Amino acid sequence: MATVEITDATFEKTVTDNDIVLVDFWATWCPPCKMFGPVFEKSSDENTDIVHAKLDTDANPGISAAAQVTSIPTLMAFREGVLVFRQAGALPPKGLAEVVEAVRGLDMDQVRKDLEAQKN
Repeated sequence: MATVEITDATFEKTVTDNDIVLVDFWATWCPPCKMFGPVFEKSSDENTDIVHAKLDTDANPGISAAAQVTSIPTLMAFREGVLVFRQAGALPPKGLAEVVEAVRGLDMDQVRKDLEAQKN
């Protein structure tokens, strides 16, 4: 699956309507974002079952602010609508592949139990 561009208006639907979504928060002026871009694109070609979404932080300040993105690139991974990974900085190909496999391997019943326990 090719990388998709998302916006403030499409972010929530993209995250909630798909099993696994990786979101790359980036900007056109950001050199590390430009370095990470091809790594992210390659991952999208290799992992067609995962939505790889890019969100331009300059064009979409609402979600960027709500997600408290203060450094770019920032990668967030969502599984079944739940934020399960967040990291600022450009990942190398091996690092991104490890994130993909870790997110795929999550026991979401346990993740939800852990989240519920944190609330109490």
